[in-house]
Amino acid sequence: MFFFHPADLLMIPAIILAIWAQAKVRGAYAKYSQVGVRSGLTGADVAQRILRDSNIAPATGRGPGVASRVALECIPGEMTDHYDPRDNTLRLSENVYHGRSIAALGIAAHEVGHAIQHANNYVPMQVRQLVYPVSSIGSTLAFPLILLGVFLPYFGMHAPWLINLGIWLFTAAVAFTVITLPVEFNASSRALRALASGGYLTEEEIGGAKAVLDAAALTYVAAAAAAILQLLRLLLIFGGRDE
Repeated sequence: MFFFHPADLLMIPAIILAIWAQAKVRGAYAKYSQVGVRSGLTGADVAQRILRDSNIAPATGRGPGVASRVALECIPGEMTDHYDPRDNTLRLSENVYHGRSIAALGIAAHEVGHAIQHANNYVPMQVRQLVYPVSSIGSTLAFPLILLGVFLPYFGMHAPWLINLGIWLFTAAVAFTVITLPVEFNASSRALRALASGGYLTEEEIGGAKAVLDAAALTYVAAAAAAILQLLRLLLIFGGRDE
């Protein structure tokens, strides 16, 4: 009876939304990665300049009045761009680091937005960092614990607390995906403002960068929706169990 439950149907819209979001972001990236910027700047150029404008220096930089220091690295892969607050490192994929496209500058500026959040002690980012260790454990152990709690009775052992523990751990993972939303939206807002105020993109090009960042944000919305629906599914399946 555990192989199918009507609550499983909740995952259908989540899957559809995730597929649609991935298609949107890949479509926007493919389109605007082919459109060059008039400034001729690369993603790395813009990242360094926005960091400088925000009073954040390269990790090896020197000078008075520097709020913090961020390392900038080029990494392999596509759409592997990220900022790691654990070591203050901004990592841009090769196409973004060396790219001179609207997509490259938009993504680079977005990741710089996270570095600025970190430097300014942006509260949602701080909360996300606090939740991350528990959410990481939850996303890894939640379902093994739940499955163990489900199948142990077949061997004469009853441990319903394993199911409850798994659901609580998964709740932490869900919280992480929800807290991520304002962090991502804020980073995109910072990116677009920096690109416009610094003159790195024209008004027309800003529209393309916004399209890329909006599509990327949709993937986080889809992830949060899927996590929430999965949690609701688990509660509906196991919430009324007495054993």
